[in-house]
This record gives sequence, C-alpha cells and structure tokens, in this order.
Amino acid sequence: MLALLLARRGVPVTLLEAHPTFEREFRGDTIHPAILEILDEIGLADRLHELPHVKMYGPTFQTPDGRQFMPVDFRRVLKTRFPYIMWMPQQVFLQFLADEGKKLPAFRLVMGANVQHLIEENGVVRGVAYRGDDGWHEVRAPLTVGADGRFSRVRKAARIRAIQTSSPVELLWFHLPRLPGDPPGTGIVSPRFGRGKIMLMIDRADHWQVGYFFPAGNYPKLRAAGVEAMRKSIVELEPRFAENVKSLTDWHQFSLLSVASSRCLRWYKRGLLLIGDAAHTMTPAAGAGIKYAIEDAVVAANLLAGPLREGHVRVRDLAAVQRRREWPTRLIQAFGAFGLSQIGSSLRSGRAAQFPRSFLLLLRLPLLPRLFARFVAFGLWRVHVEH
Repeated sequence: MLALLLARRGVPVTLLEAHPTFEREFRGDTIHPAILEILDEIGLADRLHELPHVKMYGPTFQTPDGRQFMPVDFRRVLKTRFPYIMWMPQQVFLQFLADEGKKLPAFRLVMGANVQHLIEENGVVRGVAYRGDDGWHEVRAPLTVGADGRFSRVRKAARIRAIQTSSPVELLWFHLPRLPGDPPGTGIVSPRFGRGKIMLMIDRADHWQVGYFFPAGNYPKLRAAGVEAMRKSIVELEPRFAENVKSLTDWHQFSLLSVASSRCLRWYKRGLLLIGDAAHTMTPAAGAGIKYAIEDAVVAANLLAGPLREGHVRVRDLAAVQRRREWPTRLIQAFGAFGLSQIGSSLRSGRAAQFPRSFLLLLRLPLLPRLFARFVAFGLWRVHVEH
C-alpha cells in the first residue's frame, strides 16, 4: 500500500515480492471501514467492490443452543459510506493493489525477489540485495521499507529486535467446505468451548474458516494423534460438522499459528523504516493486523513523500512516523493481550470455557454499542490520505 501511495505522488518505487505470484496458502483479508475510506480517498473503493467479497454488518454470534444475535449493527451506528467489514481472499486484495500500482509510471513490481541482505554504507542502509530466478540483483534507494510481515527478513537483517507484548496462544487454522445443509448467515462468528480447547468458526459464505485453540505446547500430541482424532475433536465441539470434516484428510491442511503480539522499540535506522507486522505484530482478532499496517502506510506516505521527492530522508522524518503510529499500536495490542490472556487461562485451567456473557451485557448499556462499533471500525484515531 505504501508503494502505491508514494507512486501516486510521483515518488519512484520498486516493490519486491518474494513469492512468484500472489497465490499463497488460502487466507482472507478483513477490510475495515477505515481501510475502505482510505481507498475511497484515492478513488479505489468502488473498483474494489467489483471483486468477489462478503460484507459483515457487525459481529454476529451463534450460541451453542443455535441462537444468532448481532450485539451491534454498524449500519445503525456508523456514519460512513461503508458501514460494514469486507472480507475477500488475500490474494485477490493483493493482486488488486498490485494491478493499480502497475498503472502508475513511478511504480515497479518485481515478483519472485527474495531479499537476502541489506546494503549498508557508513551505517546507512542504501538498499537491498535480492535473489531472483535469474540470479542476484541490487536495488539502491534513499529509503528501504521493510513491510514483510511478522517474520520480517528485513528486520532481522537490520538487527532490530522485537519485544513480546502478550503471552502466546497456539491454534490450528484451517477451512471446511460449506455444505447444502449448513445454516445460512454470512459473517456469523460461532465460538465453541470444550475442556482445554476452544473452536472459533467464521462463516465466509462459500466455506467455514476455523480456528482451533489448544494449550501452548500441545501441538506435538495433537499431530501424533493424527487427522482422524482431530476430526473427532472438531465434531465433539460442533456435531453439525460431521460431514464437513471429511474433507480433512492430510495434516498439511492445518496451519499452526502461535498467536502473540510484539513490537519493536525502534522502527527505523538511517535509510530504513519498518511498518506493519514487521514493526508490530498483532493478534488476528478482528483482522487488526491489515488495518494497522495500511494506516502505517498512509501516515508514512503523508510524512515521507516530500523528503523522498527531494532525495533525502532524515532520521527525524522516520521517527515522526513511529511517533504518530506507536500509541495506536500500543493500545490495540493492550486490548489484544487481555483477550489472549483470558483464552490462555481458560485453556490451561482444564475446565470447560464459557461464553463471555458479561461482554454482551455491557453492550446493552447506553452509548457502549456505538463506541464499540467505532473502535472496531476506525480505532481511536482516523487516518486520512493527504494529497
């Protein structure tokens, strides 16, 4: 996103993507109203809506007894063109941004470029060296941006350390097919609680996205028990998935995630800036990672486009980006850490977890539904594109 925003302002940008295509393991991007408003400010929101997607007008839950309820409806409480959360396959969203970037003369995309190390001269990062299908290459620039995720190779090469800001929780992430007999209701979030396990099911219209939480350290036992044992455990938590789980035949269909948040104390050094998960990893709750990464990109573009056009980015320019984005990041991480601690305590206790009814009771108090919806949709600070 940062590359697209800078190229729109005439800053020459080279974007290096390690994968040869955007066809990765199946994942989805949760696109909040805040992101849709940012895309609308640069004239891309309507085009994005032409692509396959699902709209969720608020968090809809399903209790174990089958009742569905929406504690807050975004359409009633949010003043925006986009009173919903959009979901679409990650590769579709990434390809959309890349295609829009290719229309700009200042934008250059190199696929299959595996960054191996930074080019540093006299303590200043001057670019990167990467390996492509046709050998080694270098890209030199007044600013190198690491936006390569929670396992950032750029961060590691820069010797910038991230500190953990929450206790880790482990889960298996997978999807199940939607069958004709499944209950209707796009966007339903259905938690299921068992002894030492919690399963979260998200209805994605044409499939179910499932997160299976278990006590940290138990992964070897789960894998040793095999796929059949996992299928039985899933059905114990949700008997209606008895037919759906037959699609699970190989352990490679499950992705192990260790969910924890972390943050770099310093996001930059001379000639280098980290943004998104490379600078601060989020919990996957409500898709906060992509929202805060895109907002990082907008703030960085607003503050750095001018210095980049002049060909000289000062350390204080980079520090300004972190200063603007650090407190929003810290606050959302604090909320995420609290949620993870509750999940971790429940899993470690060995007792069957319970649905957090106190949270739903709070949402019935005056003004709280509106505040909750605004926080989910926009966070505490709205970010806008400066032209």
